Amino acid sequence: MNLISIRIITSRIEEMVNFYEQAIGGTAIRYTPDFAEVKTKTATLAIGSTRTLQFFGGDSVAQPAQNRSVIIEFLVDDLQQRFEELEGLFKDQIVQEPTLMPWGNNSLLLRDPDGNLVNLFTPVTPEAIAKFGDR
Repeated sequence: MNLISIRIITSRIEEMVNFYEQAIGGTAIRYTPDFAEVKTKTATLAIGSTRTLQFFGGDSVAQPAQNRSVIIEFLVDDLQQRFEELEGLFKDQIVQEPTLMPWGNNSLLLRDPDGNLVNLFTPVTPEAIAKFGDR
């Protein structure tokens, strides 16, 4: 079994898609006005509007902007460079500026438009670099 994607349900689909495109430097594939995906080498972040909940049993299945337990993480080549590119753009969304974590990653913590935590990180210690290999 492989984790293929994580889906965020939102009532602010355009803001969310734009945020993730800018945060990770990718381009979303917009399949419909209510569904988009941002693909990386190893997984996909899917973003669906609340209107897509009708296909899963109705509005009570998921509620947007209610997450307080998950951090969405993206491995980036050079966190400091990415931070410098995003600092002005996401000034109000920065939770923690680049910080070296005890497990060897340099980490930038942001909040997306729905308040979900987003961690952009680069492994910097030999152990952390080895852990992520060629990803």
